[in-house]
Amino acid sequence: MTENMRSLRNVFLYKCLFALTFWNYVSLSVEKELFTSVSNDLPEDGSDKKIKSLPLLYTNSHQSKANFDWVVIQNTTESLSLSEITNDNVKKLVALLSNFRQGSRLQNLTLTNVSVDWNALIEIFQTVWQSSIEYFNINSVTQLSDIGSYDFVYSGTSMKALTMKKVVITDLYFSQDDLYKIFADMNIAAMTIAESEMIHMLCPSSESPFRYLNFIKNDLTDLLFSKCDNLTQLETLILQKNKFESLPKVSFMTSLMTSLKYLDMSNNLLSHDGADGQCQWAESLTELDLSSNQLTDAVFECLPVNIKKLALQNNQITSVPKGMAELKCLKELNLASNRLADLPGCSGFTSLEFLNVEMNLILTPSADFFRSCPRVRELQAGQNPFQCSCELQDFIRLETQSGGKLFGWPAAYVCEYPEDLRGTQLKDFHLTELACNTMLLLVTALLLTLVLVAVVAFLCIYLDVPWYVRMTWQWTQTKRRAWHSHPEEQETILQFHAFISYSERDSLWVKNELIPNLEKGEGCVQLCQHERNFIPGKSIVENIINCIEKSYKSIFVLSPNFVQSEWCHYELYFAHHKLFSENSNSLILILLEPIPPYVIPARYHKLKALMAKRTYLEWPKERSKRALFWANLRAAISINLPMADGKRCGETDEESF
Repeated sequence: MTENMRSLRNVFLYKCLFALTFWNYVSLSVEKELFTSVSNDLPEDGSDKKIKSLPLLYTNSHQSKANFDWVVIQNTTESLSLSEITNDNVKKLVALLSNFRQGSRLQNLTLTNVSVDWNALIEIFQTVWQSSIEYFNINSVTQLSDIGSYDFVYSGTSMKALTMKKVVITDLYFSQDDLYKIFADMNIAAMTIAESEMIHMLCPSSESPFRYLNFIKNDLTDLLFSKCDNLTQLETLILQKNKFESLPKVSFMTSLMTSLKYLDMSNNLLSHDGADGQCQWAESLTELDLSSNQLTDAVFECLPVNIKKLALQNNQITSVPKGMAELKCLKELNLASNRLADLPGCSGFTSLEFLNVEMNLILTPSADFFRSCPRVRELQAGQNPFQCSCELQDFIRLETQSGGKLFGWPAAYVCEYPEDLRGTQLKDFHLTELACNTMLLLVTALLLTLVLVAVVAFLCIYLDVPWYVRMTWQWTQTKRRAWHSHPEEQETILQFHAFISYSERDSLWVKNELIPNLEKGEGCVQLCQHERNFIPGKSIVENIINCIEKSYKSIFVLSPNFVQSEWCHYELYFAHHKLFSENSNSLILILLEPIPPYVIPARYHKLKALMAKRTYLEWPKERSKRALFWANLRAAISINLPMADGKRCGETDEESF
């Protein structure tokens, strides 16, 4: 019994040692083949491909590139990256990948520059699907030919994401379904097929686990996923840089994707004119990118009602229609690089927080934007052709009032018009409140006008301007009538030595002193007096003007009575007019009695000026000084006047010979 037990124990130990030795041998073989050093296996063209490798457990021997004909780009415990896969080495690759069954640590596989036929590619995919690899990237697949049907086994996989880029198919005649069915039915969460000129993709034949699909830069059209109801778990769909044209058809494509949250349709040929029919989007869609298309204002009639983030930059939008459907959930709106002429209101975007309207055609942004959009936290409105005018002043004040809500201020906000302000930052542009406030400007102008009218009226009243206007008019009319009556007698002939202007209250002095001493004294002085020389039938003004113009001098007898006489003022005005019009020195002032300045009315400002600038004769109270007075007065009016018979005053018959 004891010997039997001992024999069984020895057999068991031998078997354990044998199993351990065999496993070690197998592991050594796999590790040696997988983790072979390739430090000497650089490409023949001399390119510097960086080779990364963790320290190997077994490095007993070195194998050359010729053994496998591929290049190892990256080699770690969890990641493997190989390049230059061809039909010649694909079987070795499949054999290598077959060693990584479920439970292996290898999770990431990247194959670059793959040039194989269809069967070889499918064999690689099938091997990967049964391995521990979770993320499979395959780039630059060329010469893909001999495409046919294949019963792909999807079960029992660890795969999560597949990425294929730059796939070139040389086979011209094959069934499209054979190609697309393999990828449409993949039981993975994420798939990317990019830059491959793909024209279509089938709808999965059953409920698909896809949550992420990226078909960037292909040739897909509006026929994609038409009436496809097996993508109910899809959350992200990227169709950037394809050939979609109808926005309503895109909306109906998403209507059955009940879990879709993000859709990227940028850089397509999308348009919508409002006549294409109604749109029906997935209710779960919250982010939509429609940038770089051909969309106009009508796009706002075809948008998801629950959208939160919307990109519409680089389209042909000129305004946001007010009657559009309300997007109550929208928080971010990008309208950069369109044709907007003003900031859109928030009547349809009650929850808007971020707005981008850069690079549009906005000259004078609306100043009430933040009042109509109280929830906006950031506005990007720079790089617009701003017209620096009064209308822009209110918008500039928004920067201070908004507390920094203008993104890019002040560098991105520059005047474009007018020409002399081009390049000036809006923060440096200022106009006065009076220049920009129309109501204030009108009120100020009205007040200034009223003040000016009041001042003019006061001066007119104080200086008796209406009186001077009336006198000027009468003088003009008199001269006009005289010219029309006797145009040949325009040259005035002097008939009197002096015209006497005085007040009736001073007539006694004139008749008793002035006239007798001048006319009856030495010489032949002829005086023009209104009582004897005014022509009957003519107006008083005409007679005054005629007498003044036909007299060599005009004598004004000044006294307090003179400044109170209306007619004396007329005579003084016309004589003063002759003084300036003929540039003559024809005024003689006789101060009969002193005149206090306060007695002289305002209209006699010319009299004040004459008395201040001209020398006047003062009637002396002492009789001894009167002889000198008369001598000076005679000398002032001394002139030879022509007589009626052709002689001059003072000439005799003997002197004429």
